[in-house]
Amino acid sequence: MPLTPHFYPVILAGGSGTRFWPRSRRKMAKQVLNLDGDRSMIQQTVARLLPLSDPAKFWVITNDYLSAVIGRQLKGLPKRQIVSEPAARNTAPAIGLAAFILQRMDSNAVIGMFPADHVIKDEKAFRTVLSQGIKLAASGANMVVMGIAPTRPETGYGYIEAGEQLSDGLYRVRRFTEKPDQQRAQQFLSAGNYLWNGGIFVWSARTLVSAIREHLPKTAPLLEDIAGAWGTPKFRRVFKSVYPKCESISIDYAVLEPRSAKGEQASNLYCLRADFGWNDLGSWTALFEHRLANSPAAENSNVIEAKDNFVLNAAGNYIYSPKKFVAAVGVKDVVVVETDDALLITTREHSQDVGKVVKQLAERKLNKLI
Repeated sequence: MPLTPHFYPVILAGGSGTRFWPRSRRKMAKQVLNLDGDRSMIQQTVARLLPLSDPAKFWVITNDYLSAVIGRQLKGLPKRQIVSEPAARNTAPAIGLAAFILQRMDSNAVIGMFPADHVIKDEKAFRTVLSQGIKLAASGANMVVMGIAPTRPETGYGYIEAGEQLSDGLYRVRRFTEKPDQQRAQQFLSAGNYLWNGGIFVWSARTLVSAIREHLPKTAPLLEDIAGAWGTPKFRRVFKSVYPKCESISIDYAVLEPRSAKGEQASNLYCLRADFGWNDLGSWTALFEHRLANSPAAENSNVIEAKDNFVLNAAGNYIYSPKKFVAAVGVKDVVVVETDDALLITTREHSQDVGKVVKQLAERKLNKLI
């Protein structure tokens, strides 16, 4: 697949991955861990995008805790394009800053926004759909979102309601819907025109800059000031003093939902239906299910990462203790994760609550464990 001219992947890698505690920490968060294979999540993200763009066009938005390790993991990317936010301000200022900078550098720039910690099973299909999105974004003031074909009534994801079908797999966006309850999620699945919002967006830098100026009028001039300092000795100082003043808001709330409220014909919002084995690996249970589905050798429906193991009358367990022998006897549906300084014991049903442990640690000022 040939490289796509003017395409700039922007990878958002500033999260802390608290639901993967105790392996995920501020200085070694989910996106830089080898949760699925020999490469970290962010290394996998870059690798699947490299057939479409030159390494010199990649940008990573992260934080001071992770910038050094990301730089070591992504040695082929320009170091100065691994940008550390001085304060967490959600996705709108992060991707907005990239847009303001890239518009100055390349008037034809097309930006793809990608979370750093997702899994894509069929990477060829992913690139085929993404290439369609890049062409559409480059052809006008269009915003393109990848809608993931849902496989279950999931309450943990936002949804995209697809409207008019324009061609095979391409729809206008009718509206964005936040995480539903179980009943509504089942209704969405049954309706057939609702897709998961996987957080993958494509647009030209020009289009995104215009949208941020329209919908975030207080933040836009701040981002413009920072972009104006890019490449100069004063950049870090300006970035550090100005960026924290930006509104803390997601790109979905800031731009996409207000655009969809204009109606299908006026919003220039498009959705590409995608079915390429997407998973956001949002919890230990999600990782267990992903590993089980892709590891036929997993014994008795267990996923055990250990020096060696013995299993007796045990099923549905995820156990991580890579330095020790593990014996699982008579247990079902548990999650056990061991690190040098911490031990997590929970059930698959309650693995979404692991982030609450990190909040408790912060309140108790046990910062070495965060």
